[in-house]
Amino acid sequence: MKFLVFLMMLVSNAAGLLDLSGKMFTFPEETNTAHMKLIPALVNLQAVTVCHRSFTDLKRDHSLFSLASPTDNNEFLVFMQWGVQEIQPHVRNLRVEYRGLDYAPNKWNSICTTWDSSSGLVQLWFNGQPLMKRYIANTSPLTNKPSIILGQEQDTHGGAFAADQSFVGMMADVHMWNYVLSACEIQKYMKEQNFTPGNVLNWAALEFQSTGRVLIENKEMSLKHSNLS
Repeated sequence: MKFLVFLMMLVSNAAGLLDLSGKMFTFPEETNTAHMKLIPALVNLQAVTVCHRSFTDLKRDHSLFSLASPTDNNEFLVFMQWGVQEIQPHVRNLRVEYRGLDYAPNKWNSICTTWDSSSGLVQLWFNGQPLMKRYIANTSPLTNKPSIILGQEQDTHGGAFAADQSFVGMMADVHMWNYVLSACEIQKYMKEQNFTPGNVLNWAALEFQSTGRVLIENKEMSLKHSNLS
């Protein structure tokens, strides 16, 4: 416990580069402040794949991944709209909806979202299942000044958070690529097998800044505990 507190203090309000393999971020309370800002290794994004795992019991809207630019709050956003039970990928403030998903509480969900600027196609993968490809935006590459936030949804570039859209729960294995990951690689990610790590965000070599009460804990312990319930 002392080590955990020390680790939380070590990364709080400071940049770090850590191997988070086997770890998770825990967002234990609803706030309009607590978040992790992720620092990308690349910023010219002509295509995007974002994968992550999340665990929550929220029964309200919440952000799963928020990338804002100086001109678009929802440059690339993955958002859970609880009231209509759909996950909504946003690109340049345009969005598509994926409904009918078993987004059960107190369960790890693995989600990958892809988008290609040349075709404008977006696709969601949910717990290993590829969903229908949809057209969202055929446009230029994403911003070269991305603000990437976990735990909050940005209404300005890097801020204007609302507590009632915050994420409360655990999040792990966040990776981002500047291309559409192949179906084979996505399946490997979903099954937690060896896969090509993200070249924009890599959970095994992640640079980030922590604000507020966000903890780093062992993911395995929580997985075992969750299987008992």
